[in-house]
Amino acid sequence: MTTPAQHDGPLSDLEFNQFRDLLRRYCAHELDQWENLRTETPYGPVYVSFSRALPPGTASEAYRPF
Repeated sequence: MTTPAQHDGPLSDLEFNQFRDLLRRYCAHELDQWENLRTETPYGPVYVSFSRALPPGTASEAYRPF
């Protein structure tokens, strides 16, 4: 997943809704226990972690609903 985005600028409302729906589907049907991803941006790398468990010592309130 190192392919740079082909579009410039922020997501439209439609794109964000599609992203959210696809991410929910991925988490429901593809995510086993965890996944760590990295992607390059114009501002440097971004690291993304998905997990079915909260990090130790972290309250669920630290996360906003998606």
